[in-house]
Amino acid sequence: MRLSIIMVLFSTLLLSSCVLTKVVTVPMRIGGAVISIVPVVGEGIDEAIDEAADVIDAVPI
Repeated sequence: MRLSIIMVLFSTLLLSSCVLTKVVTVPMRIGGAVISIVPVVGEGIDEAIDEAADVIDAVPI
């Protein structure tokens, strides 16, 4: 019984860090996709936002 509780708590801890980074990066990526519609400069801004979101996703929280 204790082992299953410990496993649930451990998996919740791991999941929470992944969810935390996704909560931050998903709106960034959506904003980048919307901005990419703008002619000429939109694509460059979208790429910069995507790179920043990739860095945030790689952070080991």
